[in-house]
Amino acid sequence: MTPKLGTIGIWRWTGGLDAELAAEVERLGYGTIWIGGSPSGDLEIVDTLLDATDHITVATGIVNMWSDDAATVARSYHRITAKHPGRFLLGVGVGHPEATQQYRKPYETIVSYLDELDEAGVPVGDRALAALGPKVLELSAERTAAAHPYLTTPGHTRWAREILGDRVLLAPEQKVVLDTDPERARAAARPAVNNPYLKLRNYVNNLRRLGWADEEIADGGSDRLIDELAVHGDAEALAQGVRAHLDAGADHVCIQALPMDADPLPTYRAVAGALNLTG
Repeated sequence: MTPKLGTIGIWRWTGGLDAELAAEVERLGYGTIWIGGSPSGDLEIVDTLLDATDHITVATGIVNMWSDDAATVARSYHRITAKHPGRFLLGVGVGHPEATQQYRKPYETIVSYLDELDEAGVPVGDRALAALGPKVLELSAERTAAAHPYLTTPGHTRWAREILGDRVLLAPEQKVVLDTDPERARAAARPAVNNPYLKLRNYVNNLRRLGWADEEIADGGSDRLIDELAVHGDAEALAQGVRAHLDAGADHVCIQALPMDADPLPTYRAVAGALNLTG
């Protein structure tokens, strides 16, 4: 059975997660902690977060297929689920071509990796796949329990749901900035969006597919693009940004609080309150 994600989760880079933060996120009513930044295949951070909590799900968003082989990751999966059954979702993905000289035939690599996870006994219901384009979205529906798009918009969520139908959970990431001053909020968001994502062709191609012109993607992104990729404002504005994905067909939305080097808890608390997560 697929781990329960809840409706709202948080996405945070590996180095910004610890036991204390996990316990507070669970107390606030979030359903899942997504571990970003390509966590290592030993997945020791997953043990740390699950040991510190009672019921929240932990997911990887994502383990990079080029960095860790499927056999290593499968052993980590079995270790984790033996101790914490039903609370871990293994998210995997092929990353982006600029990250590795080995990046060749990415679709075939994904299929082969999923085949190896099958052989190692990692159930389809316990895994998710990073997915942006139509082929990989289709593959996520065929071979995993959840599609996990990153750096997307509600428009992408609507389009992805049309491709997926009701065959798989759709769990996009949404960046948020708790700040009502637009210029200050964009200054906090733009570095996290621009570097590296607006320089990576899979993300740029996805934005083009959604109708964004090259001049809006260039030079750190237009204000309009930044505002959609990183919703800003008060707690209710952030909640509306999350609801836009749910209204477009998402089953679950994980928020990434920006700026990355700031304490995320004020944002988590504000969004949890606006969405009544503990109610």
